[in-house]
Amino acid sequence: MEAHASIFTRWLVLGGLCLLSPMAPAAQPQIVVITGAQAPQLSFDRGTLRNIYLKRIYVDGRGQPLIPVNLPSRSPLREAFSSVALHMDDAQQQDYWDRQYYQGVSPPYVLASSSAVVRFVAQTPGAIGYVEPCAVDATVHVVLTIALPPRLAEDLPACSDHRIP
Repeated sequence: MEAHASIFTRWLVLGGLCLLSPMAPAAQPQIVVITGAQAPQLSFDRGTLRNIYLKRIYVDGRGQPLIPVNLPSRSPLREAFSSVALHMDDAQQQDYWDRQYYQGVSPPYVLASSSAVVRFVAQTPGAIGYVEPCAVDATVHVVLTIALPPRLAEDLPACSDHRIP
C-alpha cells in the first residue's frame, strides 16, 4: 500500500511541476494595420478600419485624405483581412465596388506584396495598410492588431517568407 502511495505522490508532484513550468503559448496569427510616421488623426478600431477600407471615411480629423491599400485579391493575407475586418469575401467586395464605381468611388489601391505596402505607407501621408507582424519595420507605426482565428491562418505563409530586406 505504501508503494502505491509513494508512486501516487511522485505523479502528483511531477504533474504539479509540469503545470508550473513555463510553457511558450502558441502564437496566435495576427494582422497588423500600419500607418506612416504622421499617423492619421483617428481612433483606430475595427469599425473605423472597415469604414476606411470601404471608403465611407475619406479624411482624418486634420483633413488629411486617407489612402487605404490592399494586397492582391488572391493573397491569403488579404482574404483573412477581408473576412475579419470587412466581413466580406472576394465576391461580396467585387459586388460592393461595382456599385460604388457608379457613384464615383474607386476601390483601394492594390500593391503586390507586404514589403510594397510597407514602403508605400511609409512614404505616403494618409496611407493605411495591413501586413504580417514580421513585415513591420521602423518606417511605419502599428495602429491596430487583429487576431485571426486559426481557420483563417491556415493558408498564410510563414513570416520568414515575407521579411523586408
